Amino acid sequence: MTPRSVEVFFDGECPLCVREINMLRRLDRKQRIQFTDITEQSFDPSALGMTYAAMMERIRGRLADGTMIEGVEVFRRLYAAVGFGPIVAITRLWGVSHALDLAYELFAKNRLKLTGRCVKDADGTCAIPSRA
Repeated sequence: MTPRSVEVFFDGECPLCVREINMLRRLDRKQRIQFTDITEQSFDPSALGMTYAAMMERIRGRLADGTMIEGVEVFRRLYAAVGFGPIVAITRLWGVSHALDLAYELFAKNRLKLTGRCVKDADGTCAIPSRA
């Protein structure tokens, strides 16, 4: 079996996220990706030196050597792992890279609203749902 090249930490309660994760699972024929749902009760973010809230803020990953990555770089590594290296190379071009980073930041900040999972906190802003 090929060693896993990347672990992805994803929000298993996010419909858009789960759709993409399911697609990646189908494409991951060589089993290079480890999929970890951070909403599972068994997941302990403190083992990574993180809080649940920090893990929910944006997608995160861990490379085989233990290096933590986040944001668009996680998607690059996931898509490279399933054989889309040439497409990934395009995402590293200066203008494309910046546009993707900005688009992801916008999505990450509004993900809960976009997926109908916004829970208003005391000051009326969208808060990260607590773990059940």
